[in-house]
Amino acid sequence: MELTAAITHEGEFFVARCLEVDVTSQGDSMDDALANLKEALGLYFEDENEPFDPSHPIVTTFQLSA
Repeated sequence: MELTAAITHEGEFFVARCLEVDVTSQGDSMDDALANLKEALGLYFEDENEPFDPSHPIVTTFQLSA
């Protein structure tokens, strides 16, 4: 299964979010955050009873006036 992760640097940690499923994890490095996200997703799908069809999100950037 191919999923998409968005990884951001927040304070001392890197935060990895799966864009297809509402699962997030963190780590001391990008690699740690991604490894932790994979582990969290494994546990999520282990407990998930619903069938999952990963439709890939459309990712874009936009401007916001503050």
